[in-house]
Amino acid sequence: MPNKNSKILDDLILKNGIYLVIILLFIIALCMYDSKWIIPSIFIYFLLIVYTIITNSKKKSEIVNHIREITTDVNIATKKNLINSPIPLIIVETDGNIIWKSQKFIDEFKNIDISTYLMPLIKEIKLDLEKNDENKEISKQFNIGKNFYKIKGGVARSKKKDKRDQKEYILTLYFIDDTKYNELFDTYNNSKNCIAIATIDNYDEIVKRAIPEEKLELITKIEKEIFDWANSTGGLIVKTDNDSFIYIFEQQYLAEIEKEKFNILDRVKKLDSKVQVTLSIAVSNEGKNNYEKYKSALAAMDIVLGRGGDQAVVRRDGKYKFYGGTTLELEKRTKVKARTIAYSISNLILEADKVIVMGHTNIDIDAIGSAIGISRLVRSLEKECYIASEPTGKSLSKFLEELNKEPEYENTIISKEKALEITTKDTLLIVVDTHKINYVEFPELLEKTDKKVIIDHHRKVTDYISDPILSFHEVYASSTAELVTEILQYAKTTIDLKLIEAEGLYGGIMVDTKDFTFKTGVRTFEAAAYLRKFGVDIIRVKKWFQADLESYNLIADIVRNTEIINDSIAIGIYTNSEDSNANLICAKAADELLTISDITASFVIGKIGEKVFISGRSIGDVNVQVILEKLGGGGHITLAGAQLEGFSIEEAKRELIIRINEYFSELG
Repeated sequence: MPNKNSKILDDLILKNGIYLVIILLFIIALCMYDSKWIIPSIFIYFLLIVYTIITNSKKKSEIVNHIREITTDVNIATKKNLINSPIPLIIVETDGNIIWKSQKFIDEFKNIDISTYLMPLIKEIKLDLEKNDENKEISKQFNIGKNFYKIKGGVARSKKKDKRDQKEYILTLYFIDDTKYNELFDTYNNSKNCIAIATIDNYDEIVKRAIPEEKLELITKIEKEIFDWANSTGGLIVKTDNDSFIYIFEQQYLAEIEKEKFNILDRVKKLDSKVQVTLSIAVSNEGKNNYEKYKSALAAMDIVLGRGGDQAVVRRDGKYKFYGGTTLELEKRTKVKARTIAYSISNLILEADKVIVMGHTNIDIDAIGSAIGISRLVRSLEKECYIASEPTGKSLSKFLEELNKEPEYENTIISKEKALEITTKDTLLIVVDTHKINYVEFPELLEKTDKKVIIDHHRKVTDYISDPILSFHEVYASSTAELVTEILQYAKTTIDLKLIEAEGLYGGIMVDTKDFTFKTGVRTFEAAAYLRKFGVDIIRVKKWFQADLESYNLIADIVRNTEIINDSIAIGIYTNSEDSNANLICAKAADELLTISDITASFVIGKIGEKVFISGRSIGDVNVQVILEKLGGGGHITLAGAQLEGFSIEEAKRELIIRINEYFSELG
């Protein structure tokens, strides 16, 4: 207010001063014209100045008195409003000293020991002010008793200092009760619809295996379990196909369903049937309307089925949370699909200016074998083909030695720089043995072209390549090499594989199935038989991946020092971070641990440079993919891996044990 008063008075004096200057100029001009006016003009001007001073003084006094009256009235009104504030108000110092509190504040918290809530709030505000005391406005949310309050206010500096010689502040805090608003908001959110899609994974197998008189009874039992589960929430469930249902329910029941870990998955498994019944469920509450939520649930269902089924997923706030997924995948592929995919890929190759094939980081025989299988298809269609990869380590050295003897492959495997240089928008990029954005060997290539094809057999994860024009993603396959072999069998042109190409594909199947002992189906052996027609030497392929004596001794040391947790989970550690083949050693050690009786799952942790990696294996009783997915990894129930950055081996081990315990806790 004083600054405003001074401005008013200054403006007044300035205006009068301007008038006096103008009059003085006229008088000077008059005197220059006629000197006889000099004496009268001085006298008159003197009287004018005196009059102006007296007038200004009187006006100044009137203005000051008027402003003082206004200020007094404002102060009285302000104090009255503070005292009678309809909102609880307190003025307090950051050392906890309460300067003043309104009557409303006293009435609001008369039955509460407010100090137990006030001090933590003041400490929180003081910490914020110490970080940035330029922020003079306070805005907090706080629970006091059963009520929820918005805390608003302002800050003024105090002359006091605390024991640390830090500034103290005076806080003016308003407590706005938002309890009813929050309750209304929660009620609104809880009443929103969630859309779920449920599918019987193995419906066709159940129908095929059941005898006619039992078939209807079994289907009825399955549907009854599903309908009873849905009706417990007051939701609406509609059967849309023989094996599919749409379920609409209020969001308030979602927490309860999650707490029970979608127990419907276990309920249907317990039904008396020749084939164990499994369900896949996808739930979403994302979208402005029910149609958008339905589309979101459909996208989530693609992920569930891409992970092998027998699980539920909830999509919320752009994130996925999975439940279940404890049984081995059931083969659901058909030769019709393989033939259709082969035809489509052939057409895409013919339309492209060139083709680049890319695998995953730390490329293995499944990825490189699949890549050269695709390259043979591309060359058979008389198109230009390259494999974008920089393979390192001993695991592929013997195979690459043989491959490099082929003149046709002399310039086929290219570096990242070369791949980026030659890739255009019309280049077809075929990604093999992975579908994760951050796991491909050169992620930058994904942005260079609009034409991408995915061929993979790993369980689907949430950070997948979302915009391929074609995806052959079969989680039921033993390996990507198996899928590529099927594509070659049904291609538009006759494929004449070179021996090294057939052996590369055969090696991919052999390694991923652990010599045809894990995750093999009828189609696996059919693919192997097709490759054998090209003269595959099984003994030579096996020799490529034999461990030398030094590696075998390292594996033996890991096994010897393995720790057993939860009675049947083996955790081994490889400490040599200078070994560029550490990932291969760890993978083989994890395989070796599974040959020991009573070991149901094994994990081996190693390190290369600053990156820690974990190889996980299981005989099927434990889902290592679900465990390592919690650490950012992925894979299959029986074979999975993860890579961690910024962790020591011991930190990674502690984190792994936590995730293993979480897995068993979730299983109950």
